[in-house]
Amino acid sequence: MNPAAVLLAALAVCLVTAALAALLLVAERFLANYGPCRIDVNAGARKLDVRGGQTLLAALKNAGVFLPSACGGRGTCAYCKVKVSSGGGPVAPTETPLLTAGEIAQDIRISCQLKVRGDLAILVPEELLAVREYRGRVEKIRDLTHDVKELTIGLIEPGEIDFAAGQYVQLQVGGEPVWRAYSISSPPQVRDAIELIIRLVPGGICTTWVFTKLREGDEVRFTGPYGSFGLSDGGGEMVWIAGGSGMAPFWSMVRDMQRRGLRRRCTYFFGAVAARDLFLLRELKQLESQLDWLRFVPALSRPAEGDDWSGQVGLITEVVARHVPDAADVEAYLCGSPGMIDAAVTVLRRKGIGEGRVFFDKFA
Repeated sequence: MNPAAVLLAALAVCLVTAALAALLLVAERFLANYGPCRIDVNAGARKLDVRGGQTLLAALKNAGVFLPSACGGRGTCAYCKVKVSSGGGPVAPTETPLLTAGEIAQDIRISCQLKVRGDLAILVPEELLAVREYRGRVEKIRDLTHDVKELTIGLIEPGEIDFAAGQYVQLQVGGEPVWRAYSISSPPQVRDAIELIIRLVPGGICTTWVFTKLREGDEVRFTGPYGSFGLSDGGGEMVWIAGGSGMAPFWSMVRDMQRRGLRRRCTYFFGAVAARDLFLLRELKQLESQLDWLRFVPALSRPAEGDDWSGQVGLITEVVARHVPDAADVEAYLCGSPGMIDAAVTVLRRKGIGEGRVFFDKFA
């Protein structure tokens, strides 16, 4: 066949496909009238009357039930998973790449890709029913390093927040439908404001906005608190491992422990590349001198020429391996990149850490 004819045929197929997709969208928006629908949450704990035709994620948000979602409903982060007991219909093709076969068998769905077309019954973690949307004002922006900022956000409405050290909030990017998750770095005893530690990610929507547009005095919105990362009820020795903005939950946890008078032996390993990437050193060294249960071990993986550094050198996992001879009786808390956490878990398992004694918060 003539190459030009093949090209024209392919173009025609693309145009027809695009036209059909557009017609389906028009039909979905203007012709499909699903009317009012009811969402039963947790077997009657909440009953929500919502407008049909919107996504489950949007319907829940509009009714004051907030699920985690970092991608703004675009179906890429998979944070907004929910169990749909009845009324969900077949799993959409946009959901299947984000779900395992086991999750599909258990009726787990991606709520931003599931349209509300009738009454639904869903199950969500109980703690999510306490999540709220907050309006706040940026009271202070502090440069911690060349690419890390600390935000202090005073609460406007509601005026207070209850959270546990280690939990996170989702910060809205300006007025856009984009939210990003950040651990709260302030101690939970401070209820009228929160602190966030945000590291610049090249090309990142939220971090670029924070570093180039956000100013002191600006109003912001966030939802929370989310997450179950935090101290267990045990009283044994702990190892904390973090890098970069993974400092945030531990900066909350250590000050929470200080204020509550908790005395669990803890070694905190914090990794950075060069000296310019370290922060809160003075504050943590001061706490180390005040708290007999805390040992702080900062480390540099590649000290720069001219760095006046006499501390630990190497990847933070290498430093952990040198300083933890036996992990059989410790609990480990890890926060940072997936690669760092996976490497740390491998080291800790070689050191004999038991099952169920590793807790982590991965920054995807």
